[in-house]
Amino acid sequence: MEKKFSQQSQTISVEISYYPLNEAYKPPIKDFISRMKSYENLNVRTNTMSTQVFGEYQEVMGALTNEIQKSFDLPHSIFVLKIINADLR
Repeated sequence: MEKKFSQQSQTISVEISYYPLNEAYKPPIKDFISRMKSYENLNVRTNTMSTQVFGEYQEVMGALTNEIQKSFDLPHSIFVLKIINADLR
């Protein structure tokens, strides 16, 4: 039996931890967060452990794809993501 997927927008929540393996690790993290906050349709929250992003699936994933790729210009950048198909704000 084939499942049909809904074409409706889906809100997701993403928890992101970024580990630039560099002595000067704070500037790349702050830059990543700043770039994510520039997307007006996303809600971005930070704390000392991680960054949380909330929004529509396509917009969140598009922003993450763009900004993680930019962060990968810095060698040895590690990202850990947890994604849930719910709005956990």
